[in-house]
Amino acid sequence: MKSNIRLEYYPKISDKIFKESIEVIIKNKELWDPPFFFDTKHYLDINKIQETIKPFNTDELENVIVLGTGGSIQTLLALKHLAKKKIFPVTSSRAVELKGCLDKTSPENSIVIPISRGGETLDVNSTIGTFSKRGYKFIGLSSSGTMNEILKKIDCPILDVPNVSGRYAGSVTNVGIVPALIAGIKIDDFLKGLELSYEIFSKYEKHPAIELATFLFELYKKRYNMVFSMPYSKNLEGSVGLWVQGISESTGKDEKGLIGTFQAAPICQHSVLEYLLGGTKGIVVPILWTVNNDYPEFILNSSISYVDGQNAQEIVNYQADATFQALIQQQVPIAKISIEEPAEINIGHLIALILSSIYYLCLLLNVNWATNPKVIIGKEICNQALLEKMTPEQGLKIRKEIAEEKFKAFF
Repeated sequence: MKSNIRLEYYPKISDKIFKESIEVIIKNKELWDPPFFFDTKHYLDINKIQETIKPFNTDELENVIVLGTGGSIQTLLALKHLAKKKIFPVTSSRAVELKGCLDKTSPENSIVIPISRGGETLDVNSTIGTFSKRGYKFIGLSSSGTMNEILKKIDCPILDVPNVSGRYAGSVTNVGIVPALIAGIKIDDFLKGLELSYEIFSKYEKHPAIELATFLFELYKKRYNMVFSMPYSKNLEGSVGLWVQGISESTGKDEKGLIGTFQAAPICQHSVLEYLLGGTKGIVVPILWTVNNDYPEFILNSSISYVDGQNAQEIVNYQADATFQALIQQQVPIAKISIEEPAEINIGHLIALILSSIYYLCLLLNVNWATNPKVIIGKEICNQALLEKMTPEQGLKIRKEIAEEKFKAFF
């Protein structure tokens, strides 16, 4: 069976390097937990989910408001364009997002879904009360901590979130599946796409996931440590966001790793491409993400004869391929990832590629793919400052003192 994903990259990797790469992967996989996300069934009880959400899944429901951040919401964002209901992702207490959501929804036509495994995510906990006091209905996704206690007090249904790495969990647990089901996304097709691809990507042989991981690792050894993604469809930006989080959080530890960034394409051709083509070489690996047939289809009317009557996405894809070729001409190592169309099954294939390749890249780097131990540092500082009602001036004084100590004779 072949993967539904098309991966094209240059320069090509030799079979000898692939053989060595697979040997390292097999050796290092014993050092870390096995990839739980290869199993698309273990953490899901679809019947229980359906039973829990049934009272809320009415004709009156128009809006699904999801309070979550990072891995708690990124998989849903990858599927958001397929929803039959309006999805409002509220990732923090930023006023523009929060007020915009409240202005466009009402308690009568909305469900609020807060998501947090440990229950201590301030971005989520700080917004629950705002919706609760206005009479919004809730389904909670939580297992412990402050958020779990808050949800118990408002007496809403709560489905569990397993104690596994969040950025890998969204696609195979309640985290991504519950809000997606409520929003009318075809979850069976999505899970089928995951399962079919994991049948390929879980094997220790040459396939797109190991090819992509090896390509990036070989470039990393040459000091390429930034991966800049260029999604040529709005419908791919959620998936690329998962890629950015996954590659950054998973590989970036033990003084190792690559950072992921992205800007929508073809806009990035007018802002970043000059640097990629003519700037400092040996740092950035561009990745283009494309769809052959996008949603919705749209035929262009144009006074330019060779554009008039063309499918809008076809014109965008011509730009993508031209950019791809231009970068190759400038000897920039580059990859392109393509799917046929952004349907549920293909998003499943794509997320399977994303998570599998990141997992294999971590094994090549010999870092723990599942953890992100440093993230808690900033959370602890924030919570302490809030508890002490620290003023901005006090915070500035502390930062200056720390910087003077940590950056002695830096410049």
